[in-house]
Amino acid sequence: MAAGEGSRDQEVRIALGAAALALLLSTAATAQDVRGLEICTAEKDMTRRTSCLQSNVEFLQQELRKQAKETRDQQAAAARDIAALKADAVALKAALQKTQGELAELKKAKPVPPSSSSPGRAEGAKPGDP
Repeated sequence: MAAGEGSRDQEVRIALGAAALALLLSTAATAQDVRGLEICTAEKDMTRRTSCLQSNVEFLQQELRKQAKETRDQQAAAARDIAALKADAVALKAALQKTQGELAELKKAKPVPPSSSSPGRAEGAKPGDP
């Protein structure tokens, strides 16, 4: 068996394992009831069926309140993060402007050195040489 064949077999096994896992998870998800909810259609007595439905309504309302609170908390955290990022952006803009100003001052203050190919000067000549 060549080295490429062993690698290919391993890839096939991994793919088959992943497909089997996906199949198991999908069948488990379709068969699962919502936790906390009762099946009220099996009740024959109307008072018990009504009680069961009320219990389901209360459960769903609790879940809705919990999800709403979690959503508000997440929105508040996101708003805090956005405010912090905006403050960082303002600070970075100020630092960039300061750095650009300092760079401009340095360019103005430092004279440009004469180029080595200026006319009237021989190549290799020192500045003091005639």
